[in-house]
Amino acid sequence: MDALILLKILVPPIITFFVGLTITPPIMKWLYTNKIWKKKNVTKTIDGREAVYSAKLHNDEAVKVPRMGGLVIWVSVIGTAALFYFLNRVVDLSFFGRFDFVSRSQTWLPLAALLFGGVLGAIDDLSVVEYFRKSGTYIGGGLSLRVRLFFVFLISLFVAYWFVAKLDMSTITIPFVGIITLSPILFGALVVIVMVATYAGGVIDGVDGLSGGVMTAIFSAYGVIALLGHQYDMATLCFVIIAGILAFLWFNIPPARFYNSETGMTALLLSIVIIAFLVDGVAYLPVIAFLLYATVASVILQLLSKKLFNRKLLLVAPIHHHFEAKGMANYTVAMRYWIIGAICAIAGIVLSLV
Repeated sequence: MDALILLKILVPPIITFFVGLTITPPIMKWLYTNKIWKKKNVTKTIDGREAVYSAKLHNDEAVKVPRMGGLVIWVSVIGTAALFYFLNRVVDLSFFGRFDFVSRSQTWLPLAALLFGGVLGAIDDLSVVEYFRKSGTYIGGGLSLRVRLFFVFLISLFVAYWFVAKLDMSTITIPFVGIITLSPILFGALVVIVMVATYAGGVIDGVDGLSGGVMTAIFSAYGVIALLGHQYDMATLCFVIIAGILAFLWFNIPPARFYNSETGMTALLLSIVIIAFLVDGVAYLPVIAFLLYATVASVILQLLSKKLFNRKLLLVAPIHHHFEAKGMANYTVAMRYWIIGAICAIAGIVLSLV
């Protein structure tokens, strides 16, 4: 690999990590000063029943830990992208220009998704805060699931339009099968379905360090896939996002100083779907992001079991809380998820080479 390409892939993530560490203290101060606390402990499940195990697992109301820590991730990523874009195209410094990874064909759309997803998630997070709570009707506080899904649906429609009308995308590569061409309508529908389904995977955020480690593995896989496909701007973006997550994790590992919450997860989940399509790796997403979909499935199966058989399938859903309820320490759950996430990422990379 060319040394200049290697520098482009490595330097922006390093800068992003230190940008993330630098902006964290003022962000943390703002969160604590304005009492942007996490959601109150849920006493009722989504179907209205008593949340016995959830109440026991999250009996930590006395410990005030803010939400919106995900700001560190997307602000540091977008800040780094803007910095090199400015130095390259406005100041015209050729040395710094080699690190500019903003490009129309590769990174515009995922960067936009990161920004809009972060803003949408921030609105939801702020609606949980006491001052704004009148606007939140959801059982856990914040915007209702219907409202959030509506906005994610609108974003996915725009992304589908951009893929089909602007980038002329219509094919996906399936392992052991090959390239399949879809009609514009079917391709657009696939984009919407995958984005909404992946967004639901945000329920994995609930244990210190868990979501950050899992998302790091997912973006690592797609960074490697982009690198193998010579999409160097995209590969750089993936590794820059990883650096932002690592800066966040520096303060999120037990005991967490803040939580990722909606502003971080929405930004990450929307952008990873777009990246998966742009590197022609959406068929590997169920493997690479297996833990996201397994977590959503555990919630759905729990609800179906209670509705159809009037009994719980798990002690508490999502499934990572089930493991906690069984007596597993939260850091053990998080680190085992990291390990499984890494294995899934490697398996996805292998599939991309088939």
